[in-house]
Amino acid sequence: MQFADVSFAELGVPEDFLQVLEENGITSPFPVQALTIPDAFAGRDVCGKAKTGSGKTLAFGIPLVDHTTTARSRRPRSLVLVPTRELANQVAESLAPFCEARGLWLMAVYGGVSINRQIAGLRQGVDLVIATPGRLNDLLERGDISLEDVDMVVLDEADQMADMGFLPQVERILKLVDRDAQTLLFSATLDGDIGKLVDRYQNDPVQHEVISDTVTVDTLEQRFIGVTSETKTDVTARILAGAARAIVFVRTTHGADRLVRVLEREGLKAGAIHGRKSQSQRERALDGFSKGHSPILVATNVAARGLHIDHVDLVLHYDPPEDAKVYLHRSGRTARAGEDGLVVTLVLSEQLRDVYQIEREAGIDYEIVQMHPEDPRLGELAEWDPPRGLPRDMGIRGIGGSTRPAQPQRRAKGSAAGARNGGPNRSGDGRRSPGPWRRRQNRRAPSNG
Repeated sequence: MQFADVSFAELGVPEDFLQVLEENGITSPFPVQALTIPDAFAGRDVCGKAKTGSGKTLAFGIPLVDHTTTARSRRPRSLVLVPTRELANQVAESLAPFCEARGLWLMAVYGGVSINRQIAGLRQGVDLVIATPGRLNDLLERGDISLEDVDMVVLDEADQMADMGFLPQVERILKLVDRDAQTLLFSATLDGDIGKLVDRYQNDPVQHEVISDTVTVDTLEQRFIGVTSETKTDVTARILAGAARAIVFVRTTHGADRLVRVLEREGLKAGAIHGRKSQSQRERALDGFSKGHSPILVATNVAARGLHIDHVDLVLHYDPPEDAKVYLHRSGRTARAGEDGLVVTLVLSEQLRDVYQIEREAGIDYEIVQMHPEDPRLGELAEWDPPRGLPRDMGIRGIGGSTRPAQPQRRAKGSAAGARNGGPNRSGDGRRSPGPWRRRQNRRAPSNG
């Protein structure tokens, strides 16, 4: 199948859903969608392996909503299991326009908010439930939800649920679902515990894998910059001033709050999301970020996976991650669904050995280049080519290196998907004026999540 030539209509997507896709500027499927949608429509169990940001939500969401019928009180017909509350909300927002087209009700169910409101909603009748395993098990134990009528289940980001220790809870849930229910599983890896899930709870699944030649997504630009403790925050502010929407990763909750205060003193609007924030505070920070009111989001690893926000131009590792796996998941918050993206890692001298190890494990090879806050290349990061493949001597090299100009990059900036239980979001994205390294990137293209 030639993905460039196939259309959603040729995949069997019904007319009313084609209209929703068109209204959201989504014109052609991504590979994971072209591979999996026909089998899901045919009633097959599907096991999909693809990178984060590859368009998996619509790959399972379109067949799921098409399959869903009206439910009785507290007895949903379809179920999506996700690892985090943020992902639960984002899946709900992506599927809401399709549910609206069919007159269906959906609900995101997760911890950290009032369980009584969720119980009240389930009593009214919810056709499709998107849930985290912990809160769904709470509701099951209380008898406030039954899975006896569920005939289609999706496991999204299954590998993350395994990493977070949720598999025992996931299995308790799956044992309550009819064995003949159609099951779709999507994961970045399919070995180990995920392979056991496939063997136990899927019936002769068809397996699809979106193959890439690189460990990270192909449209990702990566830079490693050496800093000192004295210059680190100034370099950070200089880089962030040129980005329209950026996520900054730090190691600690205290560090996140402190960096937000520093950036605001520099005149940059920023919000923080971490484990010590209440659910309402996290939702406000995410809402402000997604709408462009606070174009910088400072986060701990709570946002490294499962956070699906389109049009993130830059990921900045203010504190390098602990290993290559976390590096890849953090970095996957940009260059999503075919867009371009830039990832910058700041490195102190005492972090050199650890960062070189991350590069080796991730299969990348960039030299760490020392920069000071006034270095002109900080304003042209997307066009600056760092040295690559130089011998490792465990020291930071100088600021010399290749400076050939890069080709102009085209960055997709379509509107977000619809709001929960409502139509597509028509609001503007609230972007700031482009920084110097974005001056030529003015072409708009549709987004497909």
